[in-house]
Amino acid sequence: MKIIPVIEGGKLERSDFLPFNRPLLGQEEIEEVVDTLNSDWLTTGPKTHLFEEEFAKYIGCKYAVAVNSCTAALHISLTALGIGKGDEVITTPYTFVSTVNVILQRGAMPVLVDIKPDTFNINPDLIREKINDKTKAIIPVHFGGQPCEMGEIMKIAKDNNLLVIEDAAHAISAEYEDRKIGTIGDATSFSFYPTKNMTTGEGGMVTTNDEKLRERLKIWGLHGISKDAWRRYSAEGSWYYEVVCPGYKYNMTDIQASLGLHQLEKLNRFQKRREEIAKVYDEAFSDLEEIETPFVKSNIKPAWHLYVIKIVSEKLKINRNQFIEALKAENIGTSVHFIPVHLHPYYRDTYGFKRGDFPNAEYAFERVISLPLFPKMNDEDVKDVIEAVRKIIEYYKK
Repeated sequence: MKIIPVIEGGKLERSDFLPFNRPLLGQEEIEEVVDTLNSDWLTTGPKTHLFEEEFAKYIGCKYAVAVNSCTAALHISLTALGIGKGDEVITTPYTFVSTVNVILQRGAMPVLVDIKPDTFNINPDLIREKINDKTKAIIPVHFGGQPCEMGEIMKIAKDNNLLVIEDAAHAISAEYEDRKIGTIGDATSFSFYPTKNMTTGEGGMVTTNDEKLRERLKIWGLHGISKDAWRRYSAEGSWYYEVVCPGYKYNMTDIQASLGLHQLEKLNRFQKRREEIAKVYDEAFSDLEEIETPFVKSNIKPAWHLYVIKIVSEKLKINRNQFIEALKAENIGTSVHFIPVHLHPYYRDTYGFKRGDFPNAEYAFERVISLPLFPKMNDEDVKDVIEAVRKIIEYYKK
């Protein structure tokens, strides 16, 4: 079917394209970066350490370790917790591939289980079915910023002596039963990519309440060096160091941390705006049978990283891809979260995955659209998204 996005009265009155996301940076971040550039520390130094301390306070955990990406955070968490060759790690196919890539990079085997159709989060009942003597850890992914069923997952882990490494790339500020994500599992990984709820350009963080794990994370994250490198070049430091393991180059820089310090200060305000926009979307779409809005469980507080609508294909003349093209023609940007891991060529060809292996993940993938949701959006932006969605539905509904 040929898409006709401009419907009787023309395109929305937008002079510019509204992207799926825009970061919100202010003068405070700019001045902090300039201050860093004028200082003696550009790489890991005092601002990175301050950012770690402030982040731990915000989350309510004992320790935070800053790294250069959430992928790095997941990788060193697996490494520092001893996951390696011959081990199995249970996770979801409904995630960005980095969650699964890092398992393979440790020489372990990813074991995928399907999601729940309402939250798109991993199904705890299916986790139980996949546990065997090789299983060492579970990586729950908090999709869109809505926490997984952590009570049930932690019980499964305790009953089977398993580690829990949370992928919270979407879930900074989210809460499960009044506990912030980042305080529940053995280790939790956060992302500060530009599209996330706060940004350091690139960057990530691992949180934990385990002091020994924190020390191992620090060592594995910087070449396996036994002491913080920046201390070697301070008045209190020494030139001497030892390499105690073959570590990685995953450290965050003070330039990145300069952004993070002020983004963290603004995070609650950012979150309030995300919640406001999500509420407006909910109300605006509540009468539409052609789409489903996000389902939110009662015992959690979502981070609202994403606002994902699901197309009810049976009630529309167009499919999800065509709906996206129609929105683009109306100057509204979108994204799709996610292409399930098992459908990517490498995983399909290497491990024999096929369509039908994870039906809930596949069903969701074929129907979901992530609408613009970011604190830099003004009320007119939100109104334009709503009008575009409703306009397309009205034109293409059966």
